[in-house]
Amino acid sequence: MSAQVSVTLPGALLALFPGALPRVEVGAGTVAEAMDALEARWPGMRDRLCDSRPAIRRHINVFVDGERAGLETPLRAGADVVILTAISGG
Repeated sequence: MSAQVSVTLPGALLALFPGALPRVEVGAGTVAEAMDALEARWPGMRDRLCDSRPAIRRHINVFVDGERAGLETPLRAGADVVILTAISGG
């Protein structure tokens, strides 16, 4: 069953997908379904977020209501999904 959830996208991703919005509402029951919904709106976005295993890419972090999440993480109606790019440096 799909719940309406809010997804916040990182600025680096927005730059790659003209017309993408920083915050979108999608219907999804899991993080994987949210990724599918993003892919449906902006083809190619899932490949930027997930690898072929499938799993969330190492340089991407996903949080659901402030808790680190994986593709299998369930989503409740009104959940806040935040996608962040990892920051590295030296």
